[in-house]
This record gives sequence, C-alpha cells and structure tokens, in this order.
Amino acid sequence: MAFSRRSILQGLGGALALPALESTVHAEATKGGGSSSNGQTPLRFLVVGNPLGMHPPNFFPQDFGRDYTISRTLQPLEWAKDRFTIFSHTDHGMKSGHGRELAFLSGVLPETSHAFAEKNMSIDQLIAKHIGGDVRYPSIHASLQTGIRMVWNANGVELEPFTDPQKLFDYLFLNLSDEEKKTQRQTLARNRSILDAVAEQFAGVKAKTGAADRERLDQFGTSIRELEDRMETRRNWVDRDKPQFDISHHFEGEATIINRYNAIFDMVAYAFQTDLTRVATVAFPNELGYTDVNGVNRGYHACTHNGKDEQVVAELVAIESFQIEQLSRFMKKLDDVDEPNANGSMLDHTVILFGSGMGYGGTHSNRNLPILVAGGGFKHLGHVDTRNAAGNNMPLCNLYVTLMQRFGIERDRFNLSTGAFELSYA
Repeated sequence: MAFSRRSILQGLGGALALPALESTVHAEATKGGGSSSNGQTPLRFLVVGNPLGMHPPNFFPQDFGRDYTISRTLQPLEWAKDRFTIFSHTDHGMKSGHGRELAFLSGVLPETSHAFAEKNMSIDQLIAKHIGGDVRYPSIHASLQTGIRMVWNANGVELEPFTDPQKLFDYLFLNLSDEEKKTQRQTLARNRSILDAVAEQFAGVKAKTGAADRERLDQFGTSIRELEDRMETRRNWVDRDKPQFDISHHFEGEATIINRYNAIFDMVAYAFQTDLTRVATVAFPNELGYTDVNGVNRGYHACTHNGKDEQVVAELVAIESFQIEQLSRFMKKLDDVDEPNANGSMLDHTVILFGSGMGYGGTHSNRNLPILVAGGGFKHLGHVDTRNAAGNNMPLCNLYVTLMQRFGIERDRFNLSTGAFELSYA
C-alpha cells in the first residue's frame, strides 16, 4: 500500500514529518486527574504572553536582588514577591522590529527554522511532548483573538488558540454524544491504519538507506512510535467523562474583556487541578480592544506608539497592569489549592512563564525582553541582571534550558542557548 508524503501528513493532521534524506531512496519512498499515572506529583507549565512587550520603566524594578522595590506594573504581584523571579537583560539577540516576537518561545524565526533539528518548536510544545502522555490534552492554547503566533509544533506549524471562551469550555468540559464518540473512534482507527502503512513503508526504506541517512530515519522511527502511543492514549480517553465545571457566572450581563479572561484563566486552573492538561498558553493579542479596562480609550498597539505622551503612556500601563492582574489572580487561585499528596500548593507545582518576544513596542525593540518566572518550587531570586562580565545580554534560551531540566528533560542545549541559567528548586 503506497502513500505519498502529502497523503501521510494530511491523514495524520500534520502530526508527523518525514525526514529530509540525502539518498535517492527518499525520493522513491515519498512518491506515490490529580496525580500522574506513575504516582508522582505532576508538574505543570503555563505561558502567559503578549507580542508588544512592556513599558520598561514601569515593568523592571530599579534595583536588583531579593529585596528589590516592586515596580508599578508588577504591584498586583507584591503578595507573591518571594514566589517569582524577574529577568533583566535577556533576549534572542535579534535585530529589532515587528515579526521577531514570533520567536518568543523558541529563539528561532520560521524563515530560519530549517537550520534547527526541531525547527522553531516552542518551549511549551517541547515540554508538552515530554509530559503530556498521561493526560487527555497534551496542551491547550487560548487568547481572545488570533494573530499572537506564539505556539509552534515540531513541524514548524503554528498552533492557533481558542479565541471563544465558550468553545474552549466545550472542548475541555463538554462530554461527547454517543454518535460523536463513534465518529472519533472511526477517525482514530483510520489514522491508525494509515500509521501502520507508514510504519511498514518506513521499514522497507530503512533497509535500503546508507549510513548518512540512518540517523535521520531513526529519528523518524521514534516519531512513529510516539504517535502510536498518543493515538492509543486518545483512544483510551474517548469513553471517559470529563470533569464538570461552570463558568456561566462570568457571562452574566455584558461580556467584557475582563470577565472573558477571567473565564479563560479559571478554565486553565481547573484543567490543571483535574489533570485534563499540564501545559497551557494564554495570550494577549496586539489588536485586542482594552476599553473595558478603566482609563483606557485607545487600542493596545496604538498605546505603545505614545510619543511619551503621559496620558497615552498611562493607558498603556493600565493595559499592562491588567495583564499582570490576570496573572496574579490565576496565581492566587492555584495558591489557594493544596497540591494533592504533596507539600505546598498547586502554585508550587506549576511553572509560570510571563513575557514577550518584544522588549518594548514603542521602539519595536527586541532587546531586554520583559521576562518573569513564577512558582514551580524554584528558589526565586527576586530581580536578576543576567548580563555576563562583558556586559552582554543572556540568551533567553538559556532560561528555557533551565525550565526543560526542571521538567526532567535531560538536555543542556536549546536552539540559541549557550548554557543554562542557575535557578535551583526545592
């Protein structure tokens, strides 16, 4: 049974990518809940991001160390001052301008991703690949508009977020009808049939390849086995009911940006609590209207180009403070729940990354990115200057190596990293 490269990818929803081989064989082959299942306490990962950075004087504290003075924008987090670390002078070393923010979670732009083994795969997806096998959803993504372009899979394909809180609710908490379950079983069976044919074809191709291609084919074989495991996991979840949850109180009266983001963050928190997922991203897109926020009369993007006008800067800071307020509210929600069968709260077992791939939208700067890491059982350092002895900014990917290692991913490199940032944990 012969399948073309295109038919394989279409049939499996783009989940598997054939390797680029050096030999002519390549051309021939491509024609035609609570605790984890192993009893360990789960560790979770949330990314909260925006594409326009933060107003630097209001985000970064004026002093360094654990005893720093909280900045204006971060004031909603003062209650948790010892539970997060602010990183100054870290970035991806890119030329400034719009479009570079796409590299926020990878350090790699789509147009240069071919030079990297995992393309521009975002750090959340790499972590989801490692820890997502025991849960119904390896990762979930939410925003109130598309265009944030923050999450990328191993094929270099953008994963778009849920932009309607009701649809996110249905996806997470609405049980399938009997007919929908039947359809899903049929889809999984069909995809399994395609995968079996791919595996058979792969075995024939591998037998004819030379040493130069064997390593790449071994990687492809690993992808097949991982996809087989994921399909089996999905099949096991079809007949299991989802946890019940109610967000209707968020939509009583007028729907505002505030109550819709409250609903999104509450759903993520409950999805973490019930182990529906362990990886999530929530984004604040650049064209979203924030006029529901007190004191804001302009668009988010327009406020970044403020010409240092005090009134416009005040509106920008109000928008950024709203984002931090949402983060603070979510962290409090996790901190109010004791981690089952473990010491501390859910916040102590959830790594939260807040930031942007742009330093400051007003100047289109992609240097000195506003980065904050909270929770996760880390021994937090307050406000850190990450520059080296020569005064060079630290590659943000160094921090990503640290986060990967926190999740048990035994690697010492990630894309543009030059090492790992030392952030110990209990």
